[in-house]
Amino acid sequence: MTSSQRSSLTLTHKIVDLVALVSAFVAAAAWVSPYYWERLRDAALASRGVNIMFFAMLLLGWNIGLSSLWLYRSKRLSSWRHELGDAIKAAGLCALILAALGLIAQWEVVTRGVVLGFCLLAAAMMFVMRIVKRAVLRQFRLRGRNLRRMVIVGTGARARQMAEMIADHPELGYQLIGFIDNVKEPDVLGPLDQMAQILSSNVVDEMLIALPIKTFYEEMADIVQVAEDQGVTVRMLSDLFNLRLARAVADQLEDTPIISLYTGPEINWMMTLKRVIDFIGSTLLILILAPVLSVIALLIKLTSPGPVFFIQERVGHNKRRFRMFKFRTMVPDAEQRMAEVEHLNEVSGPVFKIRNDPRVTPIGAFLRKTSLDELPQLFNVVLGHLSLVGPRPMSVRDFERFHEFWFNRRFSVKPGITCIWQVSGRSQTSFDQWIQQDLDYIDNWSLALDLKILCKTIPAVMRGTGAM
Repeated sequence: MTSSQRSSLTLTHKIVDLVALVSAFVAAAAWVSPYYWERLRDAALASRGVNIMFFAMLLLGWNIGLSSLWLYRSKRLSSWRHELGDAIKAAGLCALILAALGLIAQWEVVTRGVVLGFCLLAAAMMFVMRIVKRAVLRQFRLRGRNLRRMVIVGTGARARQMAEMIADHPELGYQLIGFIDNVKEPDVLGPLDQMAQILSSNVVDEMLIALPIKTFYEEMADIVQVAEDQGVTVRMLSDLFNLRLARAVADQLEDTPIISLYTGPEINWMMTLKRVIDFIGSTLLILILAPVLSVIALLIKLTSPGPVFFIQERVGHNKRRFRMFKFRTMVPDAEQRMAEVEHLNEVSGPVFKIRNDPRVTPIGAFLRKTSLDELPQLFNVVLGHLSLVGPRPMSVRDFERFHEFWFNRRFSVKPGITCIWQVSGRSQTSFDQWIQQDLDYIDNWSLALDLKILCKTIPAVMRGTGAM
């Protein structure tokens, strides 16, 4: 694709986005109230010049806002999740621009309901358009159109692997024209010191650097500079350190590019939605279960001297300490009597659990069996210490007895009230299996997985499987 064709495609994409935003605004106004059509017409006729100026400023603001989010750069390597994130960010920004201009112009049509409806409709429409665009461009690329010509710097194992991946995915639209390296092979265009001449004499859109960083560290700056001088896009493999689990995400601090390596779930809109679900869900559960909480508190107070709640310091996200709430199930001096029962531990590893703990009160045994003692942790979810689903928070005692540093990766996400361990045997699960289940949860996290665990938690609690 030529630069003029690419510019035309970008301009078309911008126009389509603006048409979608205007359509979303009109549809939102009609959605909120059927009388908005008349009000919109009356407002337009009453002060035509002002409204024309308002719409011109609105379109200009939307155009600048969309361009500032880098929505129109190449998305060949992006997933549909990134497209959804882009659509949500774009709709949110355009909704703010609409609300601000509506407030300045004192346009009665722009109400809170209209802005909210516009935001939802705009996000949906822009996401659908991007999915359609991806499907159309995919078909073009499979037919040899809209291709980008690429050279790979390096001929090692990683370079050859990337060449095979490019060949295996023609829908990405890359045409590999050769390699650049200090070796003589049929598909090598020339040595590294002739890179400027090679780029100048060939049509090259992108360059993928797949050289060993340790060996070619000093040459890297010159390679990037040569590509920058000739306007060639540079891509680098993110697995610079041969990491097993970390995922690389490109960020930027002012003018400095930064590669961030994440071992836990990426902080994105899904994690934000998870927090929203946690807050709303725990708040509703507290309100619904308020009578049950009151009855349990009363029973504890009537059957055993001491406080209603057991508050213990736990190790949370990235090993931050917090105070976790539970209904008290033991005698008041249970922690002081820990040494008396330490030898009765029935679980391997650093954790401590025994089936018939002599410190447990009669009502406490029932609460533990039914897991009702953990209901106060809903307040920890509201406060942000816990999530509804996540690795169970460790006590400081258990954490200090960890004998492997890799165990600590379980703290890379916020702990939760329930988890895979909770629904798969609980105390019948060995410590090593417990840790591995936590790590599997972190590596495979999704909102669907959280929902699946929540649905399995209630039957597991009712059966009392593995409870101690």
